[in-house]
Amino acid sequence: MKTGLTILALLFGTSAVAADINQQRAQFNYQMSCQGCHAPDGSGANAVPRMRDHVGSFLTTQAGREYLVRVPGSAVSALSDAELAEVLNWIVVEFAGNSAVEPFEPYSSLEVGRLRQQPLNEVVQYRAQLLADIASANMRE
Repeated sequence: MKTGLTILALLFGTSAVAADINQQRAQFNYQMSCQGCHAPDGSGANAVPRMRDHVGSFLTTQAGREYLVRVPGSAVSALSDAELAEVLNWIVVEFAGNSAVEPFEPYSSLEVGRLRQQPLNEVVQYRAQLLADIASANMRE
């Protein structure tokens, strides 16, 4: 747990933001709402995409950042906006690995509340195009 908090403080740049993440609560909410499909370690299961060492790449574009909130598992989850923001921030810290972007702007409950009003329906096709767009944007940098 201390390692996650240290990484969180480094990614966020301030201990005040790190203090906003309750590690135990975020991990519990991940276990109850996400891990059934994404696996305990974020490696994904069956046709569900892995997050481990990959989720950070979505944060390189605004559309990618929004995608993480708008996917059905996030957008229609029973978690409150604040809980979902906390879980998403925890996921980035725990699973981004080499795909982490710096600086990482944490999700806020206001951002999550706004974005989850527009859940994605055709997630597989949208994700494929989004990944192509992200790769293209990263090639230009």
